[in-house]
Amino acid sequence: MIRNLINRYVWLVDTIGRYGRITLKDLNKVWLSSQISDGRPLARRTFFHYRDAIEEMFDIDIKCDRATFEYYIDDSGSENNARLRSWLMDSVSMSGMLSSAHDISGRIMLENVPSAREHLPVIIDALKQNRRIRFSYKSYTRSLPTDGIVLEPYFVKIFKQLWYVIGRNVKEGKIKTYSLDRISNLNLMQDTFAMPEEVKPSEFFKDCFGIITNSNRPKRIVLRVEPTQAKYFRALPLHSSQQEEVHDHYSIFSYRMRITYDLKEEIMSHGASIEVLEPEELKVLIRTELENALSQYK
Repeated sequence: MIRNLINRYVWLVDTIGRYGRITLKDLNKVWLSSQISDGRPLARRTFFHYRDAIEEMFDIDIKCDRATFEYYIDDSGSENNARLRSWLMDSVSMSGMLSSAHDISGRIMLENVPSAREHLPVIIDALKQNRRIRFSYKSYTRSLPTDGIVLEPYFVKIFKQLWYVIGRNVKEGKIKTYSLDRISNLNLMQDTFAMPEEVKPSEFFKDCFGIITNSNRPKRIVLRVEPTQAKYFRALPLHSSQQEEVHDHYSIFSYRMRITYDLKEEIMSHGASIEVLEPEELKVLIRTELENALSQYK
């Protein structure tokens, strides 16, 4: 029953979003032509009930234009809130789709990704209540885990299907990033903290690609990209500052970003299809990495 309701919520948001604006009469026609209706019309009272539930569950406001009696999704609010709503909807929609696909489960290939189910709910509670958390952490650079880390969690971020929590390490007095798949013995503490006004989650990684940041100043990054790879860059930009100049046999992509480990690794992962044109610092960094890798095969 609950799954069916959520599927209907997702259907309503998706349908109204695709149409942009739609009257309840026309929405009902689309509803009746879909399998989700079971052949029964969408009653006005039921629609209003679903609309209230959608607002409460997904923070999506379906409004009515009183002049035309058309319903639409209110897109006001921050860009980050819009991305969060979109991610929530995609996740619920995908979950509902996969849960009803048992008969073809052998034909759906999924990637094995470390799960954050165990820790993310605790961290979300800590964010809501501004409470510290305590945990052990297994860093890839240490042979043994570090126990008793106390963190004031500021925000969470997902990157390449892994969740990270960013906050102030109380003992070190520094803002640090921790991957949830390497956390153990997580506990929500009674101690509370005040979120610093100067810490703006939307600004923290603004000039960076990935999850690693530094104090370097952003620089103009220019890449020469082969035509096939350029199509992927258009579909999935590396950064919000991305700009493209299209040429006959290549494209020039330019950015305003900091040079970080994640950026270097991303560029190298594309091999010969990408050439760094600017800055010289990044060119030298990539060249040195490639020469070191090549030396192992001599």
